[in-house]
Amino acid sequence: MTSVNITTTKNTVTVNEGDTTVVTVVTRGPAGPTFSLSGLTLDDSGKVDDSVVYFDSSSGTFKADATTTKLTLVDGGNF
Repeated sequence: MTSVNITTTKNTVTVNEGDTTVVTVVTRGPAGPTFSLSGLTLDDSGKVDDSVVYFDSSSGTFKADATTTKLTLVDGGNF
């Protein structure tokens, strides 16, 4: 048997052991992925087809939106 230590009770699951017991617990993680070295987040709420991820220093996040796409990079992009 595996032992799990839970320090905060949010929801309760009761398991009655029988011949076969399978318990799957899923919980929602933080909102959006963080980047392991920087700890920053990705805002892809405005993503469109062919969005390119870029860093927006004013918000301190990586973004994927209609501002920077493959088309804007190759068709008169501002570098």
